[in-house]
Amino acid sequence: MATVQDKIIEILAEQAVLEKEDVTLTSSLDDLGIDSLGLVESIFAIEEAFDISVPFNANEPDASDFDISSVAAIIRAVEKLVTEQKG
Repeated sequence: MATVQDKIIEILAEQAVLEKEDVTLTSSLDDLGIDSLGLVESIFAIEEAFDISVPFNANEPDASDFDISSVAAIIRAVEKLVTEQKG
């Protein structure tokens, strides 16, 4: 079974139209070329893949508790949500 990290990288790579190998843990969404619409689509894909609810407001991304500063930050945030919501 794919790890959270593997699945997040797969989702972001698909959204950015990149190979999974091109998505690094230190990549930002800007580095990957993912714009605000792509981010929203990525969030939906993450929610669906992990059956979680992501506390993210696209209109106020900085007001969210969901850290999107890097791929690693997104992975940590999703792992936390999975633990909290599936616990």
